[in-house]
Parts: sequence; structure tokens; C-alpha cells
Amino acid sequence: MILNIRVDHHTADIAQIEWTTRKLEDIFEKCQSDDDIQEHLYIKTCNRSEIYLVAGKPQEDLLSGGDFIVDQDEEALRHLLRLASGLESMILGEDQILGQIKDARKKAIRECSIGPVLRTVFTKAIHVGQLARNNTRINQGTISIGSAAVELAESVHGDLKCKKVLIIGAGKMGTLVAKALVEKKLKAIVVANRTYGSAVKLAGELKGYAIHFDKLHEAMADADVVISATGAPHQILTYDQVKESVLPENRGSLVMVDLANPRDIDEKVKDLGVKLFNIDDLRDIADNSVKMRQLEVSNVEKIVEDELKLLLKSLKHLEVEPLISNIRICAEEVRLAETRKAFKMLGDLNGKEKIVDDLTQVVIDRIFFDVVKNLRKAAEQDDDETIRAAEKIFSGE
Repeated sequence: MILNIRVDHHTADIAQIEWTTRKLEDIFEKCQSDDDIQEHLYIKTCNRSEIYLVAGKPQEDLLSGGDFIVDQDEEALRHLLRLASGLESMILGEDQILGQIKDARKKAIRECSIGPVLRTVFTKAIHVGQLARNNTRINQGTISIGSAAVELAESVHGDLKCKKVLIIGAGKMGTLVAKALVEKKLKAIVVANRTYGSAVKLAGELKGYAIHFDKLHEAMADADVVISATGAPHQILTYDQVKESVLPENRGSLVMVDLANPRDIDEKVKDLGVKLFNIDDLRDIADNSVKMRQLEVSNVEKIVEDELKLLLKSLKHLEVEPLISNIRICAEEVRLAETRKAFKMLGDLNGKEKIVDDLTQVVIDRIFFDVVKNLRKAAEQDDDETIRAAEKIFSGE
């Protein structure tokens, strides 16, 4: 059984996403010590948290009392392919999610938390995401969460020309924001990050300057726009910190955009007159910006459905791969033993041993070609009788 457990922007606002994410993190931690969970992978972005599991039996106890979406098997796989294609993103067709899926897969491989099922599933998801972007115009244009954040700032200031922008966080989201700011002819771009080297690198690309994190409040004092996108587990800008750092006469013109999950900025700063936006405020920007991409949705959905059929076949094949592997191993053992006997009987072959070896390999491959093909077909059709018969025939008992 393949399970997808998630919360995202489709059904929850940022506060609900934060709350449910904490519950999902608890579930994910339990999964790692649960013998019934064979494989597990976690994806977290600014507007979603998702767990993918391969379980040996239903997980009612694990999922009880949760305020989240649960899909299983085909629906879980369809959701992932749609996600990788950009169809489930707040900003339709955005590219960042594909990179986040790749990163989640790499992390899971590194931590040995996924096996053949999720490896197959996520390899297919990445392939589908690339197909969608290469074969349709679903990601046409420069729309991203970063550019949407900049558009929010412009909705207040009208023009960011000669404005000072402070970016907090030099990770992928901070980089997206930075790219959207490049052509805005700003007075200054300041980058703050807990790892100073990362801030220096990003600031260099933007022709801005980096600051150490402990200088953050000094930089905020004369900023026109603050865009925060860190991975911190707690708030980094509290009401008191903003009140202390920003003069009363400057608060009304200060725009703060919080792209983090959990949020970086205390929502109470609105009481100071600061114009604070968060992920929820990006929805309207997204809705107004993706009309040209809507025309491509049906084309991407066709790719998803076609590739889903192939994925389901591949997963069925996995069920008989141990049997096929065992057949091949047994056949190879016989081939090698008989080939060695033949070499002894033939004597010196003057370096032509490879011809005999290749011949025996071809014979084995051709004999078992239809066997393997029919076993995979039986798996696709849930033909357990044929599979059990093959197990009995090739067991050697």
C-alpha cells in the first residue's frame, strides 16, 4: 500500500498548514520506527507538507485525529505526478517544486529510507515533471513565488526603483526572490543569512551586500521592503524586535513579505502599521498571473494519465522481480557450471572462450525471455495463479 498524507494551500491557510505540519512531523517520526512502514519520504515547502509511505497494512491508528488529506495507491501516485508537473502548485506550472521533489528523493536515498517502490515512483515523478515542462508551455513566462512576492511589494510602493530591499534567507526561496529583484534598479539589496558565506554568495550575484545575522535589526531600520524566507523552526522577527528597530515614522511605508513555513515574522507587527503579507496573500497574485498557463493544463493532465498507466505497470512488475531475479540467478549458476565443464572438455580454445561464453548467455536469455515477459504480464493482470505456479516450477524443490 502506498500512502500520501498531506496538507497544502488547496485546503488550508498558512496558519493551518503550520499547525498540521507539526502533526505530520510527529507522524513521520513514528513511521521511522514502525515495522509496518517499509519506505518513507517527506516533502516540505512553503505551502505544503507531504509524507509518502509504503506500508504493509492500513494505518488507521497512525492517521486518526488528523486534519489532513490522505490518498492511497493510484490516487496518491496521480497526486505526486500532478505535483511534479506543477499542476498542484499555488502558482501553476512553477519550476521550484520539481527541484524540491528531487531534493527530497536524494535525501531519502541518502538516509536509506526508500526502497524499490518509492525509488520507482519518484524517478517517474521527476521524469513526468520534466516531460510536462519540455513538451508544453505550463511554465511559460517568469512567474514564481519569488516574483509574486516582489509584485506584492510593488502593489504598495508602486515602483521599487531606488528602494532598499532586505532579503532574509539565502536558500532556494531567497534566491528566487533575488532573481525577481535583479532588474528593478534598486537602491540596495541586502542579504542576511545565518550562514554568512551563503549570504555573501547570493549578495555577490545581485551586486548587493551581505550582513551577519546579528546585524539584521540594523539593516531593517532603513529598509523599504523586507522579504523573509528562512527555514527557521521559530519566528526570527518578533513584534518587539520590529518595534525597536523601525522608527514610528517609517513603519507605515515598510512592506514585509513572509514566505516561510513556519512563519518568520510575528503577525502582530501589523499593529505597528507595517504592511505584512504572507503565503496566503500570494493566492490572488497567482490567480491573476497564470491565465496563459491554464490553456496547457489539459495537455499536462494527459501526460500525467499516460505516465501513470506506465508507472502502475512498473509497480506491478516490481512484485515479481524477486522471482525473476531468483530464476536468473539459478540459470546463471547452471550456465557457468556447464560452461566450465565445456571448457575442460574442449581444451585450449586459443582465446575463443568468450565466443562460447556469449553463446551460452544468449541461449539462456532467449529461453527465459518469454518466461519473464509472461510473469510481468501476469503481475499486471493480478494473475496470482500463474505467479504461484512459476514459483513452484522454478523453486527447484
